Amino acid sequence: MNHENDPRAPHDHTDAPRWKHDGVQVIKGDRLDSNTPQTPGMFRQAAINHARVGAQKIWAGTVRIEPNAKTGVHHHGALESVIFVIRGRARMRWGEHLEFVAEAEPGDFIFVPPYVPHQEINADPGQPLECVLVRSDNEAVVVNITDVEPVEKPEEVYWIDPIHKHP
Repeated sequence: MNHENDPRAPHDHTDAPRWKHDGVQVIKGDRLDSNTPQTPGMFRQAAINHARVGAQKIWAGTVRIEPNAKTGVHHHGALESVIFVIRGRARMRWGEHLEFVAEAEPGDFIFVPPYVPHQEINADPGQPLECVLVRSDNEAVVVNITDVEPVEKPEEVYWIDPIHKHP
């Protein structure tokens, strides 16, 4: 019987040196990786993925959307996504023609099912929208959709990061 994934299985402490180096890892908030697929209007950074920590089944990071910015229409393939709003007000539009809309505020969770075309919008003109993002695989899949006309056009899209400054 394989006890590898059984939480009740006894732990062999001869693995302690492996656990010391391959066990729990803390990723500092100022050490996130911006080398991720991007969607116009938002800035994603990876904290947890295969390349950084060896994650096999999840991807986690942050996303920032500047005031009044609206992303392009996109989906994340077969991945499920969970967005936790930390600061600001999120407006999500989704559907074949982005005909559905909902808003979320700090403390709210947003679930985005696989293949759902959507658009993230910062609904607060006074502050950036900051969120934590978790996906069901270790790849940050982003499929930008150009043949869906957004209901809320991304006319104020700024890609702001350490390299690209606000105009």
